[in-house]
Amino acid sequence: MTDMTSQTPVSRSHKPPRAEFNVYFALIFLLALPLALIAWTLAALRGGGLTEKGPLARAWSQARIITPMIFSA
Repeated sequence: MTDMTSQTPVSRSHKPPRAEFNVYFALIFLLALPLALIAWTLAALRGGGLTEKGPLARAWSQARIITPMIFSA
């Protein structure tokens, strides 16, 4: 027989608002882009060739790392 009087906890996943996440991601990406370009240029000059990751990929990965950290705090 089932006990209908007990309330089972409802699992709710806390998801940040999508628009706010995208705004933060865009801002962090734009701030990381000049730094990634400088780092990529220096690595290319020191290494004598182009690196595997370009400046856009570097800035994108930094934004992908930093933005969820802001929303998990």
